Amino acid sequence: MWSLQNYTNFFLMTAGLPSVPLFLGYILMIAASGLWQKWTKPLDLKALLILHNFGCCIASVVTFLGFSIVLYSNGSLYGKTHDPLLLQVFKLYWITKVVELLDTVFMVLRHRHRQISFLHGYHHSSMLLLSDMARLYYPWPSIATFLAVNSLVHIILYMYYGLTALRPDNPPKWKKEVTQVQIIQFIIGLIVAGYGYQYHSFCIYSIVYGITMITLFSNFYYHSYMAKIPVRAKRKLT
Repeated sequence: MWSLQNYTNFFLMTAGLPSVPLFLGYILMIAASGLWQKWTKPLDLKALLILHNFGCCIASVVTFLGFSIVLYSNGSLYGKTHDPLLLQVFKLYWITKVVELLDTVFMVLRHRHRQISFLHGYHHSSMLLLSDMARLYYPWPSIATFLAVNSLVHIILYMYYGLTALRPDNPPKWKKEVTQVQIIQFIIGLIVAGYGYQYHSFCIYSIVYGITMITLFSNFYYHSYMAKIPVRAKRKLT
């Protein structure tokens, strides 16, 4: 059973993570982004965006391959083995989550404050902390499974962002499909965590997190792609 002491230990572990100062700075940056937009002029960061997005795409390829190689050679998905290579991949994955915070930094510098939704901030900040916790306390195959899927999704995601930065007037036409893939990854993670709960009680946190992400991404998907359909249909009729 998962007791109150377990929850207390979890939050104490989270509070002591090396990423916490960066997490707090990130939240403060988002909170102050509106003021920054009032006091400064937007920057043209096209070249930097192209480099950043394709760089993140390549980094995701590396973490995906790293996780996949270790998982393929591992005998148990829900074991607690401490593979030296897996530890290194976990560390690299955490570094990519740190670098991906630049997504938001660039939005602030380009005066794209409206693009910084709750989903955006929650996803980036939570993955920063969770990846840090995973590499330090839970560098196990079961966690690596979801991170491998997440890395695969980020290959697609940052390829899309890179191509959009490269050709802003003619972005790829598969933005909707990117969101669908993002939702599917959290469904997969929820299934893995749900089954893994019988082996590791800490999976309850993965279950709760998966539910929040599915809810937020589904809400974004509905308002971005489904709620607009009747409006378009109405316009065609008038």
